[in-house]
Amino acid sequence: MLQPPLPEEAAKITELLATAKTVAVVGLSSKPYRASFGVAEDLQESGYRIIPVNPNEKEVLGEKSYARIEDVPEKIDIVDIFRRSE
Repeated sequence: MLQPPLPEEAAKITELLATAKTVAVVGLSSKPYRASFGVAEDLQESGYRIIPVNPNEKEVLGEKSYARIEDVPEKIDIVDIFRRSE
């Protein structure tokens, strides 16, 4: 069972989310029914720049996709990872 973050941790998380501008979304799919797409779309609509990282995609949500996180040529503030459960 997940425990809520301690006040110090919550403050750090809040600060990170308030100052971050760029989120790399590893495993982002162009299929609208996938969770990764919905989360990335919400992040984008909230003002974050999303960078898709998926070797099977060329572009998602109007952003160029990269095969590997190491290939992204700009600063990334947050990495959001989507993986299959298996």
